[in-house]
Amino acid sequence: MLDYGKKTYIMGILNVTPDSFSDGGDYTNIDIAVNHAKEMIELGADMIDLGGESTRPGHKFVSAEEEISRIVPVIKRLKEEINVPISIDTYKSEVAEEALKLGVDMVNDVWGLTYDGKMADVVAKYDGEVCIMHNQEGTDYDKDIMEAIKEFLQNSIDMALKAGVKKEKIVLDPGIGFGKTYEQNIEVLERLGELRDLGYPVLLGTSRKSVLGKILENSTPKERVNATVATTVLGVKDGVDIVRVHDVKENKEAAMVADAIYRR
Repeated sequence: MLDYGKKTYIMGILNVTPDSFSDGGDYTNIDIAVNHAKEMIELGADMIDLGGESTRPGHKFVSAEEEISRIVPVIKRLKEEINVPISIDTYKSEVAEEALKLGVDMVNDVWGLTYDGKMADVVAKYDGEVCIMHNQEGTDYDKDIMEAIKEFLQNSIDMALKAGVKKEKIVLDPGIGFGKTYEQNIEVLERLGELRDLGYPVLLGTSRKSVLGKILENSTPKERVNATVATTVLGVKDGVDIVRVHDVKENKEAAMVADAIYRR
C-alpha cells in the first residue's frame, strides 16, 4: 500500500486497447506494452494502471473474456519484470478476479462498484485495494453536484466496507469526464478539496481529456500535456494523493514542485 499524505503518487496509464481516445492501438503488442510500463517507471511512475477496455465516451463494449485475454499476458510479464504496484482498470468482477489472482494490487472501477454487484466481494476476497470513481448515466443532477458526488461515493464506500474491503484500501475519484458536462467538470475541479471531507485518499484523472481540449480550443489529446500538468498542480494544492496520467515525466516534475510547496 502507498503511504498517503507525504507525496503525490504518479499512476502511469497503460492501455492495451485498440480504441482508447488518446493512445488506442499504441500498446496492444505485449512487448511494447511492457516496455512502455518500464519507461514510465524510469520516468517516475509509482504505479501502473492497466486497461483492457476503453471507457471513453462512445466506446465499444468488450466482453469479460476478451478483456481478460488482453490483460492476462501483460500482467504476467509485468509481475515478472517490474516492482511497482499494478492497478487494473475494469468494472467487471470476472476481469478483476483474474487480475487479482495474478497479484494485481488495486481495482480501478469507473463505475464505483455499482455496475457489477459482485465487484466489492471480489476485491475483499483478495484483500485488494480499490479506487471508487463517481459515474452516472447522463448529466442531470437533482442537487449540488459535489453533494451528489459525495453521496454516490459514500454509498459505494458503504458497499465496500460491508463486503469486507479494508478502509485503508479505499481511494476515491471524482470522475472527471464521466457523467458531467464541460461546466460541471470545471466546477468539480474547482471544488476538489471538498472530497477530503469523506476521509479517504483522492485520485485525480484528467490526463488529455476533452474538458482540457475545450479550454485549449479543441487540441488533440496528445497536445494536452501542459494542460494536464496544470490540473496536477491544482490537484496537489487541493490535497489529491494520486494523479493518473499518460505523460509521466512532466506530471512527476510538476507534482514534486507542488509537493515541496503545499506539503511542507
